[in-house]
Amino acid sequence: MSRIEEALEKAKKIREVELRETASSKDVFRKVESRKVDNQYVITMTNPDSPVAEEYRRLKSMLIRETKPDFLNTVMVTSSIEREGKSITSLNLAITLAQEIDHTILLIDADLRRPMLHEYLGIEVKYGLSDYLTQDIDIEKVLVKTGIGNLILLPAGHSVENPAELLSSQKMKDLVNEVKHRYMDRYVIIDTPPILQFADAISIGSLVDGVVFVVKEATAQKKSIENALNLIKDLKILGIVFNCASVDNLDGHYSKYYYYNKKKKKGG
Repeated sequence: MSRIEEALEKAKKIREVELRETASSKDVFRKVESRKVDNQYVITMTNPDSPVAEEYRRLKSMLIRETKPDFLNTVMVTSSIEREGKSITSLNLAITLAQEIDHTILLIDADLRRPMLHEYLGIEVKYGLSDYLTQDIDIEKVLVKTGIGNLILLPAGHSVENPAELLSSQKMKDLVNEVKHRYMDRYVIIDTPPILQFADAISIGSLVDGVVFVVKEATAQKKSIENALNLIKDLKILGIVFNCASVDNLDGHYSKYYYYNKKKKKGG
């Protein structure tokens, strides 16, 4: 019996080594060096003790609370029109999630028309999402280690003439399905173009588990917001970020800038 136990223990150790080596070769989240970011918009890195950074952490906590029970791990961030801060929200939300030891984060820049995420991070990229969708490129070649916690960036890539068609393609569907299920502790945050100006976000919306909708104070008109929300009414809206909100408009409930509100139930 002792020889059998020794053989079983030896086989177990060999198997554990093989599994670690396999995981190491496939897991792009390993051995990432820390990175310094000096862009003022990446406030969760440049000023982590500020009230704004604290609101992003509050947003992260609320998002986890809404998604954790069923692990709705693919989340699209969008807005009704341009310049409402959806990309900044996507990035800072992803960073706060990545700073937790429990989660690995994949941030996808699906705004192929006006990509900004790599610029905010100060990263030069060779390939990205558009290149992966149009060429025969392995997914590992388009993933960028940011050096920020467990955060990996899939940048937008080179400009293309048909972004809406690419984002609604079967290859895009397969990609989202792959990154959703490959790591069960991963959140996938997808930054998309505004809803009212392009069809891109609606195409991606059908692939994700939920939507975070960004509204910037004094930017989008009420009718535009209503029209945008109506276009995605069949999707699961996890919440609304009220961006650059003044204290007066929040009745002093929050210290500054950000607000997160779970969507009311129908009839509520």
